[in-house]
Amino acid sequence: MNKCKLTETAIAAYARELQADERARGTIEKYLRDIRAFAEWLANRDITQDAVNEWKESLQAKDYAPSTINSMLAALNGLFRFLGREDLRAKFLKVQRRLFRDADRELTRDDYDALIANAQVRGQDRLALLMETICATGIRVSEVQYITVAAAQRGRAEVSLKGKIRTIMLPAKLCRKLLKYARKQKTVSGEIFLTRNGNPLSRRQIWAEMKALCKHAGVEPGKVFPHNLRHLFATAFYRACKDIARLADVLGHSSIETTRIYLLTSGAEHQKQLDRLGFVS
Repeated sequence: MNKCKLTETAIAAYARELQADERARGTIEKYLRDIRAFAEWLANRDITQDAVNEWKESLQAKDYAPSTINSMLAALNGLFRFLGREDLRAKFLKVQRRLFRDADRELTRDDYDALIANAQVRGQDRLALLMETICATGIRVSEVQYITVAAAQRGRAEVSLKGKIRTIMLPAKLCRKLLKYARKQKTVSGEIFLTRNGNPLSRRQIWAEMKALCKHAGVEPGKVFPHNLRHLFATAFYRACKDIARLADVLGHSSIETTRIYLLTSGAEHQKQLDRLGFVS
């Protein structure tokens, strides 16, 4: 088998391939970050199966979570597939499916209410409305761009991502708040959530604003990130309708197995379920 070097040219070409596949911007950034971390560790050596295995072992030695290691290996395997070097693919760590979510990572309804209330008190109307929009619709942070004046007027947003188009229904109360905010900002068309300079909000800016709000709301920062608002929506939606297939459609998942991850209960709730079984006298 021919030798294989990991060059910046190859990485750039793979980045273009991911963009052509309409991968989310955040996904592309993560894949490239993981691939460049491997390239730095590799230090210009040839890529071999042994080197890939050593990389995996080095990640384990650094006490990365198994799910984190597998996500980094997935980024690498995608590159190998693109390069036509399937022989270099890394084997994922075998992880038993989790039954419940860590309490220190679970955003509760009380946490959410505290965040919204404090953002409003502090005059951060854009941030409060943005969090309400994500949590009321279940959209990804990369899909915030589709919340436009026209979408709020229609009561639905047409989201185009990964080559698929799905319709997101917007609650009537949310539409009224979005249109009121747009009028206040003198936004007559296009995206509603913009910076003062009229540019779209970046994932990094949204993340930073949410994290900064935590100390004022008294919420643990480890719980607060945009994707956890999507988890909170999924949990509430499922409790209301008990239809996982419908929830998968709303979230834009192609597999119900992905949706199941969103429905993990907390460890405390799992403990209560065990206690209710009543097998101990």
